Amino acid sequence: MIEVTRLDGRSYYVNPHQIEYIESNPDTTLIMLSGKRLVVREDYQTVFDEIVEYRRLIGAFKNEE
Repeated sequence: MIEVTRLDGRSYYVNPHQIEYIESNPDTTLIMLSGKRLVVREDYQTVFDEIVEYRRLIGAFKNEE
């Protein structure tokens, strides 16, 4: 799970495997596989880096090399 922050300042955790894609115009919006849209304070690069770190933590890249 990765931690993200709502625009109101509350933090919560998202399963990055459920993110279908990310929009950045100008707010960062996570579009989930369910169709739900989550607008977060973090910029695209921060979310991307958190996803990469999470996947390293769980060893996901070993299966992708």
